[in-house]
Amino acid sequence: MAKNLRDFPLQYIKGVGPERAKLLLRVGIKNIKDALYFLPYRYEDRSNIKKICDLTYGKLETVSGTIISAELIKTPRKRLHIFELLINDGTAILKAKWFNQPYMKKVFKKGDQILLCGIVKRNSYYGTGFEMDNPEYEILSDNTETHIHLNRIVPIYSVTKGLGVRQMRTIIFNVLETYLNEIEDVIPEDILKRNGLRRLNECLYNVHFPETGTDIDSLNKGVSKYHRRISFDELFMLQLGLAILKKRKTIEKGISFSPSGRLLKYLLSRLPFQLTDAQNRVFNEILTDMKKPQPMNRLIQGDVGCGKTIIALMAMITATECGYQSALMAPTEILAEQHYLNIYRLVDELGIKVCLLTSGVKDKPFDIIANGEVNIVIGTHALIQEGIKFKKLGLVVIDEQHRFGVMQRALLRKKAYNPDVLVMTATPIPRTLALTLYGDLDYSIIDELPPKRMPVKTLVFRESEKKAVYNLIYSETKKGRQVYVVYPVIEESEKTDLRSATLGKEAFEKIFPSLKIGIIHGRMKPQEREEIMSKFKNGDIDILVSTTVIEVGVDVPNATVMIIIHAERFGLSQLHQLRGRIGRGSHQSYCILLAYEPIGEEALRRLKIMEKSSDGFKIAEEDLDIRGPGEFFGTRQSGLPDLKSANIIRDYQLLKSARYEAFKLIETDPEIQNYPLLKKSLENFWKGKMELFKTA
Repeated sequence: MAKNLRDFPLQYIKGVGPERAKLLLRVGIKNIKDALYFLPYRYEDRSNIKKICDLTYGKLETVSGTIISAELIKTPRKRLHIFELLINDGTAILKAKWFNQPYMKKVFKKGDQILLCGIVKRNSYYGTGFEMDNPEYEILSDNTETHIHLNRIVPIYSVTKGLGVRQMRTIIFNVLETYLNEIEDVIPEDILKRNGLRRLNECLYNVHFPETGTDIDSLNKGVSKYHRRISFDELFMLQLGLAILKKRKTIEKGISFSPSGRLLKYLLSRLPFQLTDAQNRVFNEILTDMKKPQPMNRLIQGDVGCGKTIIALMAMITATECGYQSALMAPTEILAEQHYLNIYRLVDELGIKVCLLTSGVKDKPFDIIANGEVNIVIGTHALIQEGIKFKKLGLVVIDEQHRFGVMQRALLRKKAYNPDVLVMTATPIPRTLALTLYGDLDYSIIDELPPKRMPVKTLVFRESEKKAVYNLIYSETKKGRQVYVVYPVIEESEKTDLRSATLGKEAFEKIFPSLKIGIIHGRMKPQEREEIMSKFKNGDIDILVSTTVIEVGVDVPNATVMIIIHAERFGLSQLHQLRGRIGRGSHQSYCILLAYEPIGEEALRRLKIMEKSSDGFKIAEEDLDIRGPGEFFGTRQSGLPDLKSANIIRDYQLLKSARYEAFKLIETDPEIQNYPLLKKSLENFWKGKMELFKTA
């Protein structure tokens, strides 16, 4: 796309003007390029013209006929203007009505040949005959305008108040007519040929105004041959950016760690469990990376409870042995606190200094971080603040949980000269997302859970079946086991009908007067939360009523029951994460999903998936399918460009092809010197973020 087209003011496009340009801004159209890539969200086939006598009531139909009557009617009672047309095609007469659009009287005249498209109704006065309200129209006897609204496959666009679909269609058509031949095809010719892709200008025109005979189904699903080219371009540009980032990391000078293994050996001797084969394999992959002179950039994937955190700690101890600091960034204060407490208990005897840095910590440990007194710093996004300085940062660990992305990782890496980076995910990431959100990283999978763990039995109960749930609680607590009860909110609110944790605690105290009930939630001070969790771990609390603060990082092997109240309101990933808090001992555990009416179709699907599967990777794929990629990880958080046409689930094969081509190109031309137009287009696609990649 030539630079002047990107900067060309919208108001000078035929049919726009200053006021309409403001309306176009509301839907995200700022320039010519935005207009060209403002794709229809669906299509209607209006090419099949029916005889009026053959019309079907209730269907969207297209007819052609001659105007035999045109009249503007004013209704005095409601001050309503109704413009009525009668058209005749030789087989029957059809009435068309437009409400409060008096200007329509100037559009039509008796004798005009016109096309109409709308939902067919019975004549409102006689109860027979045919009628359409506010139909789309095209005047066939008018030679001043190309017919784009009827007698063809017609694009339907998202619009805003004051800007109709018909106006939008006309504006897009005018942009295409004026600028189509100035569009530059920046993708190398050999890549287009290898992937059977058409020319960009042909595809952009036809994605808006498809030629007759194009399969309407493929258009509406976004997989037509025209969509395929536009989607490929987006995925190629996305992967090209990630390929450059990954390539730069491989040629950067990093830290070559040479650990003695003394501290690590001492840590492993103190653990109350043995590492699984998968944990040992993944740590060896990390250690191999850390010994290389290039910076490590690795993602650790694994299901809930597979033991990712201990592997990350082993990497941090390796850095400590070599005289370097480590930083662990968690997505929430509560998780950061839990990491701090767990790690502190394990490493304090080793003489390793650990500190916590979150917005909730009053005495900020800036000085001891800057002078190197502390070995491991654990915190939230507070770690990437401008004023935080490390003396010798060598390893960055990011507990991602889908909440940090490419740009946040880059900002944390800027805290030191090319530190090693290790990213952990709280739940498995589908492969499609791994290629996008983490496309710049190598990754390891911990595909084994600790031994002697029995699978958790998951059961869905309705509110009317609560008695059975209480019986299970009674039965398990009688055996000396403990119970979590998770609520979606802390307190009742007028704005929601959700049951709350505070009232839930009171209810359970009445139902089980002989049991000790505790409560934990996010508004408590860290010390209070720690005390409650300590009591629960020690068996001083039988039932712990909670919000989702126990979603991560809590390990109580004696807890065998998890009741999730309003389970229909939770996402799949969160339900799976909560379920992971139980089943950590040798006893049979139960996860009860207690659902309250009304339960939507999508919510029921989530609950059924949880009931049938305990495989985190399968659940993640289902979650991605239900929510879509944008909602699954949040494009804004990821730092990745928005995709207007491509869908990484639907277009997975295209994504793989685009990734292959992008990485192949960067292997031979790391700075894209041979394709200056492609390089410029890439910078525009990433909106300047490539510069941050360079500094990172």
